[in-house]
Amino acid sequence: MSTLVANLPPTKVWVHKYALRDYKDQEDQWTLGYWTTIKSIPGRGFYFETYLPEYGALYDKLTIDAFRVWDPDHPKAPLIEDKPLDVEDLQFWNAFDYGVTVIEKNLISNMEFRVRPRSGGELIAKYLFTVDNYHPHRNEPDFYFSELPDEHKSFNVVELDNGQFGAYPNNRCRMVDPSLSYAELKTPDFKVATRYVDVEHAPSWGRLGECDDYFWTTPEERESTEDKDVCDYACTEEQLQHYQEHLRWKEVQENPWDSAPDRL
Repeated sequence: MSTLVANLPPTKVWVHKYALRDYKDQEDQWTLGYWTTIKSIPGRGFYFETYLPEYGALYDKLTIDAFRVWDPDHPKAPLIEDKPLDVEDLQFWNAFDYGVTVIEKNLISNMEFRVRPRSGGELIAKYLFTVDNYHPHRNEPDFYFSELPDEHKSFNVVELDNGQFGAYPNNRCRMVDPSLSYAELKTPDFKVATRYVDVEHAPSWGRLGECDDYFWTTPEERESTEDKDVCDYACTEEQLQHYQEHLRWKEVQENPWDSAPDRL
């Protein structure tokens, strides 16, 4: 199923009016908005479709730099920072595919985030939700990188303590919890994951096409004495005989001279 667009939690935000006018007016004018959906197009930054109550309108071509955090202590206008981060500092990577999903990671939802922008330093942030890409068209070639282990990234959307929003990959975030996290955090020395893992096609399992037993067993389980009761319960006589023949054949392959005729 093609997605392209996914629903977002209705987050209350300030929207810069210059973004609503194709970045042609530079005055610091703002209007309230609510995030509605996110649009994922490969090779572009995410578009946040936003409802604007003042106009009764939806605007769907807003990138993450167009917004500021709505603060209940300052309900009339956003707090304007001296040097806001550029869009490339707020979202590191373009969207990876048209398939997009949004999830709130429950375990880390209340943790303190510490994020590292490209320009350096560290910002404290509040976690909102995570956006992730996948390839939705199994009947079409995958031209993108959403499912390559060494290229895939998630986008953790956070409120930054400078009043902006960011969408940062896991390797640019630290999540700190008063109960779970160590007092002194180690510096990660991890490597990028590059491997595909297939847990089904292991030769030692054998094949199950001719077996309809609910409590099936692997050859190793049937060979093990501690699993003898399971074997007696799960295997028919025919299957057991077939397996014993397999063991004899295996023994011949491993020790061909032990079973060969006397050649002297």
